[in-house]
Amino acid sequence: MRRIRITLSYDGTEYHGWQVQPSLPTIQGALESVLAEIEAAPVKVDGSGRTDAGVHALAYVAAFSITNPIPCENLRKALNRLLPRDIRVLDVQEAVPGFHPRFHATAKTYEYRIQRTEVCSPFERRYVLHNPYPLDEERMFAFAPMLEGEHDFSVFAASDEKDDPGRSKVRTVYSSRAERHGGLLVYRVRGSGFLKHMVRNIVGVLLEAGKGNLTRDDMEARLMPGCTIPAGPSAPARGLFLIGVEYD
Repeated sequence: MRRIRITLSYDGTEYHGWQVQPSLPTIQGALESVLAEIEAAPVKVDGSGRTDAGVHALAYVAAFSITNPIPCENLRKALNRLLPRDIRVLDVQEAVPGFHPRFHATAKTYEYRIQRTEVCSPFERRYVLHNPYPLDEERMFAFAPMLEGEHDFSVFAASDEKDDPGRSKVRTVYSSRAERHGGLLVYRVRGSGFLKHMVRNIVGVLLEAGKGNLTRDDMEARLMPGCTIPAGPSAPARGLFLIGVEYD
């Protein structure tokens, strides 16, 4: 049995996230369907995380086990021939037995894109949050690094029925930055791991700060253990991209 690691890129607009859901199109479901055709048997695909419905990925990592001896380069070509055009496999490699793309990951990087121009191109509308309204961007730039370090991010997490009761929501954020690039305001965050809707909720809070609705004290309060402030507001999924996953 071979353990295969793949890196893929996808436009998440037409999908209900990564994880298989009955009667709904998902990235995992599309991969497993195509691999079952190649392997002539069911294939379980493990992912590096559960991206939400509508979220995109530039370099998502997944893994699976097959017996088919097809060379990695030929497997990449076969996958891209059979998969929908909004899912592309960038790389296929042999992996060590037992490799798991989620549990062995050491860091992930996400990026959220906000279009600040008055008019949003119809060719970009699926990949940005269009916000042409007044924002104190300097305040957002200043508040973003406050999230760096080890914190309890409960206030930035949506409720998740798959979480064990009492499971820790402490995560480490290695870098958190908001910057302007032409007409785009880009928020990029790299961390040890992320909770459900965590990045989208962070962006929503930064936008509230930009509107003048939150102070520095309000931001600090959200990072205090035991904080009971409701999560959110959550930014729309379409502006969020998984940029990459890191391993030792």
